[in-house]
Amino acid sequence: MRFIDREVEMEILEEAKKRSKKKLYTLVVYGLRRVGKTRLLLEFLGEKNLYFFVNRGKTSKSLLREYEEILRKKGVITKYEHISTWDEFFEVLFERFEGVVVFDEFQDFQRAEPSVFSTLQKFIDLNENRKNLMLIFTGSTVGMIEKLFRDSKEPLYGRIKRELHVKELGIKASYEMARELEIENIDDFMKLYAVFGGFPKYYVAIEDEGLEGKSAEKIIENLFFSPSAPLEEEVPRILSLEFGRRSGVYYDILESIANGATSISKIADYMNRDETSLTRQIKELVDYFRLISYDRAILGKERVLYISHPLLNFWFCFVHPRLSEYEAMRKELGKEVISMLPDYTGKRFDFICRELLWILNSKKELPFKFIEIGRHWGYYRENEQRKVYEIDIVALSRDRKRALFGECKWRNKTVNGEKLLEELKRKVELSGWKGESYYLLMAKKVKNVPDELIVLDERAILQILSDG
Repeated sequence: MRFIDREVEMEILEEAKKRSKKKLYTLVVYGLRRVGKTRLLLEFLGEKNLYFFVNRGKTSKSLLREYEEILRKKGVITKYEHISTWDEFFEVLFERFEGVVVFDEFQDFQRAEPSVFSTLQKFIDLNENRKNLMLIFTGSTVGMIEKLFRDSKEPLYGRIKRELHVKELGIKASYEMARELEIENIDDFMKLYAVFGGFPKYYVAIEDEGLEGKSAEKIIENLFFSPSAPLEEEVPRILSLEFGRRSGVYYDILESIANGATSISKIADYMNRDETSLTRQIKELVDYFRLISYDRAILGKERVLYISHPLLNFWFCFVHPRLSEYEAMRKELGKEVISMLPDYTGKRFDFICRELLWILNSKKELPFKFIEIGRHWGYYRENEQRKVYEIDIVALSRDRKRALFGECKWRNKTVNGEKLLEELKRKVELSGWKGESYYLLMAKKVKNVPDELIVLDERAILQILSDG
């Protein structure tokens, strides 16, 4: 597939390369697995530069032999020279090579050869003024990468000039990828984006399997629910790389969140465990692995957990709790999951709406410029019963005197604008908001639109995605 977006990231890399002409430049590129770090760097690297993948499954000696052969092929060492230690490897690298060197999945030296960190520290310190050398370290376990370079107790602390956080592609770039795959229908795209988000790997899988131009249902069926499906091991594979042998509790936490347990107490109930036995793992999933996040009530202090990685959310919602069926009755399970895909997309549409509104916000196409966006919920009493109200979108101005309240309804049924506005105003009243209010509806199809209701329907959303 054509390389899409990443202009900002490429500019940062090119600027770093220019700086390395005058002085040794070190840079960290990090982000979740499948986000496209390696593709970005391969697009950036020229033929004369060096790329080393840190394979956690190899022994230190095996990895060193592989790297030695790369140096030999690139002409850095002769065919008669032999590198026997990591000290020799880095000595050759710093003394003889000019250009860019990438160590992909750098954190996995923790398993293959931990001494590399202190060895590299020594050579960086000795060669601080070395010209024409740029070192790039990439990593997928975000917490580990941050620890290696930000923890003052670690050898490489303070040795990095710049960090580049590669995030998943935004919705516009993802739509561009979908169009490259001949997926023009906006509903098909929304379903795929609800499952895959902006992770390029999964759109490439569509191309690999010859599914260009197919419906979202056909694509999901083929990639997940066909015999020996291409993505059947994708989630277990990436999580085994992250969690290692400690996966059991993490898997159970993810499953519980995907199925509606959004607080520590509810997760503990779902798993039949004590809350105190889960606090460390939940904190690690939030801060270290970056796979779950907190969603805060914009006008309050309450917060709930959700799975921020779209594919993991899909997998733990539909497949992981039913692995026996997935193995024995995959086709039948696939039909059931696909029948629920519209409702699932509708639930994920709240997050999609936020992203679309940030685009409009940057173009100043809303009544005011907001600096914070999320959702809000609260409680009220009716007939002596405690009830919950929810507002899908709340966006606040910097002075917190103006707010945009919105509802997100991605479903086939046409939404009545008048009725929705009435309900939305009631919810805003329950929230206790006293500032200036604006009202928004994002939906496929809308009828009976009052003048004070801002509407972004299917056509308007398509325009947002298509604009340059």
